[in-house]
Amino acid sequence: MKRTQAWLSDGREILYFDRYDDAVRRLDDPRSLPQVSTDAALRWDAAVEEWVVVAGHRQGRTHHPPTDECPLCPSTSERQTEVPSSDYDVVVFENRFPSLSMSAGSEGSPEWPPATGRCEVVCFTPDHEASFGTLSPEQVRTVLEAWVDRTLELRALPGVVQVFPFENRGREIGVTLAHPHGQIYAYPFEPPRMTRLLTAERHHVQRTGEHLSDHILRTERADGRRVIAENDEWIAFVPVAARWPFEVHLYPTTRVSDLPSLSEAARVAFGPLYLEVLRRLDGLFDLPMPYVAAWYQRPSTAGPEECALHLVVFSSRRAPGKLKHLAGSESAMDVFINDIPPERAAAMLRAADDAVGTSR
Repeated sequence: MKRTQAWLSDGREILYFDRYDDAVRRLDDPRSLPQVSTDAALRWDAAVEEWVVVAGHRQGRTHHPPTDECPLCPSTSERQTEVPSSDYDVVVFENRFPSLSMSAGSEGSPEWPPATGRCEVVCFTPDHEASFGTLSPEQVRTVLEAWVDRTLELRALPGVVQVFPFENRGREIGVTLAHPHGQIYAYPFEPPRMTRLLTAERHHVQRTGEHLSDHILRTERADGRRVIAENDEWIAFVPVAARWPFEVHLYPTTRVSDLPSLSEAARVAFGPLYLEVLRRLDGLFDLPMPYVAAWYQRPSTAGPEECALHLVVFSSRRAPGKLKHLAGSESAMDVFINDIPPERAAAMLRAADDAVGTSR
């Protein structure tokens, strides 16, 4: 893989990740952009002991532009975008409207600390009409290597605690740019979900002497009803207590704590299994499935033995034309009520024809 570094006209970093060493990318940005200004700040919610990011400058970010004005497509002679080159395999650049920034201000008040960190955009393909599910396994491998690269670099930044790669897909999820892309957040604190995962792992080890992820995989394999797909390196299943109508967890069969720790075999085997899961999700209703795909990996606050790398993909769609909305119980009390039993969801996904799940 070839990695090429450059800078956009406002000083933001951009990185090209290409499968072949002979790829040539345009490195200069002919646009004249003002310097990115952020007023993001952290506020401590003492009632639940959690951080909240307040980023008022993001109100003006790009919102559902027409296809011919997409800022994530390659540049052309007629129009310059966030990607100066006329083509790319995978490209990563600093978000122009970041929630977290190493140069974040503090809203003009010393009362709240600045929301330091970093937010990056990851464009999976130059094809505006594609989706992650239509990528080839080779393209997925390039994306995976970009995630590994960014995990290593971002976790080395001062104050960064958690590196979180994720993808939001579909208007129903809240996506504002249709081009196939994901993001990476480098948080300056341990996110609440990660705190709960680490606490559960520590408690399970104390009680049983066994890693929780090993217990989960052994239990799911023994039961079998919720397993969607499996190969030598990865297993995909609906968790026994799924919160969302359709929720799939992907674990490497050999326990590792983060993306850089994945073996060569696991990196090769990830794409085929993940693509099958995405195609089955699209094939459920023969519609593009809105989803969030989130990587959970070790923060700097935990040791390698305390965290198991895994990917969670979940959708709010419960039927054609019907979404699960987070109402009172979920939003106010964080108690999820799922209308679709996990065993039924798994059976539906296994029955879905992944060949038809190529909807764009």
